[in-house]
Amino acid sequence: MSQMPQPPQLSACPACDEPPQAGDRYCDRCGADLTVAAALAAEAALSAEAIAGRPEAHGDLPEAYGDLSAPPRVNGAARSTHPEPEPDDYELAAPTSGGYGQVADPRAAAALGAPEAPVESVEPGIHPETNASTHTSAASSTGSGTGTGADPRLPGGEHRPRCAACQEGTIDQDGYCERCGHAQARTRDHMESELEGVAAASDRGLRHHRNEDAFSVSTAALPDGTPAMVAVVCDGVSSATRPDEASAAAAHSANQALRASLPRGAHPQQAMNEAIIAAADAVNSLALDTSAAAPPHEGQRHQNAPACTIVGAVVTSDILTIGWVGDSRAYWVPDDRTTPPARLTEDDSWAAQMVAAGLMSEAEAYADERAHAITGWLGADAYELEPHTASYKPDRPGVVVVCTDGLWNYAESAEQMARAVPPDARSRPLNSAQVLVGHALDGGGHDNVTVAVVPFPAAPGRAGSA
Repeated sequence: MSQMPQPPQLSACPACDEPPQAGDRYCDRCGADLTVAAALAAEAALSAEAIAGRPEAHGDLPEAYGDLSAPPRVNGAARSTHPEPEPDDYELAAPTSGGYGQVADPRAAAALGAPEAPVESVEPGIHPETNASTHTSAASSTGSGTGTGADPRLPGGEHRPRCAACQEGTIDQDGYCERCGHAQARTRDHMESELEGVAAASDRGLRHHRNEDAFSVSTAALPDGTPAMVAVVCDGVSSATRPDEASAAAAHSANQALRASLPRGAHPQQAMNEAIIAAADAVNSLALDTSAAAPPHEGQRHQNAPACTIVGAVVTSDILTIGWVGDSRAYWVPDDRTTPPARLTEDDSWAAQMVAAGLMSEAEAYADERAHAITGWLGADAYELEPHTASYKPDRPGVVVVCTDGLWNYAESAEQMARAVPPDARSRPLNSAQVLVGHALDGGGHDNVTVAVVPFPAAPGRAGSA
């Protein structure tokens, strides 16, 4: 019976000095790839033997490519902990912060990006028309992938990105290291955006191979000149084809529709309904795009229509409006924490149906393995599009938290969400979004995490042009 070749054994992990168990491919403590480390050590040993007869060179030998870096930790949790794999997911090796040129911890916003400036619309993945304060975990570089600049070994100092994991190999056009094979960070792995009066953050999480969430935040001026803040959050359905494209298309289309209809005087609830329909049309059109091939890792998956959930919020000086389809949620968290918070949406999910029918308690339903099976979504194969909309008139200031289940899985009830939201959320929405992403990552980061924080009421003087 043939067996997989076993990698050379190391006496200790080069990243954290933890002794590996026999046959381990990854470090139990820090998650470093022991196979790569062993191969580099073996190569270094051969090189040392080859020059053993040259005494004059011994004093100038470099270390064997240096120790492999330990995976960066986000709020205390290593990104590459190698838990049991989920269906269609795999762990990416975590690059060092030096390989990105950016800080991996979403709470370290001050180290990310250029100086901030207020703008009227920010849509991750789409170049805004103005100088948005948008941050991503992947540094821009010449060519494909991410890197640290010119490789001095290349003729003429040609700019080629280097691998953020091994720091030696260059990156091919598909975003993988040509030396160690590690996938490099992508633009959507971590995103942050802030306008004056609304902010959002999104992270790939610790278990998924890509970020299938998307968001869009913007401002608009109502006919009387007062401002309206807009936040849209979408969660790609992982069992569908191209879920990341579906969420991006829905977030962009809904945002564009709201920015067009609100200045014309449409009631926010009607504008939200129309925006969800526009988002559904955008996702439906992806199913008609037969020229788009599924990514390689989806090659064996049953091909079905791209799909996603959506939740959006419009906040003005006196009213907040929510719209949704699926199980992404919105919460109301008042500044005065002695007054009760509230969940503003009802899930389109199996668990919600069981609770509504009186067949299970909420605790029982959400503990069931079928809890997160959604009964409503945007996509060409959706049973029937039924946008939900609701408007509220809070009698006190606070914030609206708009998020995917990657966050609310770790703060499910309104009271739990209120405890996770910082007390100064209304004055520091971006910091609050970062803290909430960190809360989910601290809890395990089992899913993509996306959250927008919208202060209420919208302050005068924050309106953008339509």
